[in-house]
Amino acid sequence: MEFIKNRLKSLQYVFQGVYYLVKNEPPVIVHILTSLAWVILGFYFQITTNEWIIQLLCIGIVLSVEGLNTAIEKICDFVHPEHHKTIGIIKDIAAGSVAFAVIPATIVLGIIYYPYVLTLFF
Repeated sequence: MEFIKNRLKSLQYVFQGVYYLVKNEPPVIVHILTSLAWVILGFYFQITTNEWIIQLLCIGIVLSVEGLNTAIEKICDFVHPEHHKTIGIIKDIAAGSVAFAVIPATIVLGIIYYPYVLTLFF
């Protein structure tokens, strides 16, 4: 019973983290709104189960990497609050890793939706 109680307690921390990200991090809000648009498109075009799986994985990866980027930035700010060249490089690398998630995810989602969008025009 203690195991279950501890797992439920850890879920509280999960939701606190999600709440913090949504409330305080504009890039996360942008990614969530973009994800919502993809989900609406998925329902509109009635994409296949496999396409839903791929889409949800893309969304999850992008949001996860953005969350990790935020965590790295917060750690850097805590460890070295003043501007520091090396900390700046670390933060740039973390931000760049978001691009490594967003760019392929956007390409994959473009590949999924391309045939559906074509049917609107032809």
